[in-house]
Amino acid sequence: MTTIEELERDRWPDPGPDATFLITRCSELRRKPLAEFTAEDLRIMLGQEIAVPALLPRAVHVLLSDPLAEGDYYPGDLLANVLRLHDSAWSELRVERQRLASLLTELVAGPSSPTRTSSRATRTDGLVTPS
Repeated sequence: MTTIEELERDRWPDPGPDATFLITRCSELRRKPLAEFTAEDLRIMLGQEIAVPALLPRAVHVLLSDPLAEGDYYPGDLLANVLRLHDSAWSELRVERQRLASLLTELVAGPSSPTRTSSRATRTDGLVTPS
C-alpha cells in the first residue's frame, strides 16, 4: 500500500517527544496508506499543505460525492481546507476543479425553479462571479 513517504521518496524523522499533536499527527499520516485516509486525515494534511498533489484528487473525489464531508470539526471542514488552497494546487486538476465548482454552484443556487428566469451568477474557470 502506497504512502506519502513512498510517493515523495522522502522520509521525515520522528518528531520527538516535545512535538505538538499536529506535527506528530502529520508525521504519522505520511506513513499511513493512502487508501486508508479518512476525511479528517485529508483535512489535516491539506490544511497544512502537505502532499497536496497526492491528496487533492482524493479530497475532490470525496467532496463530489459529499460536499459537506466532515473531519472532526464541522460539516464541510474538508471543503473549507480545499477552498483555501492556492490556485497553483489545481494546475493538474482543472477538470476536477470545474466539476467541484459546478456542484457547489448548484448547491448554492438550490433546485431549479420554473419562476427562476436566469442565474445571477456565471461560471468562469471554476469560479463563480456575479453577472
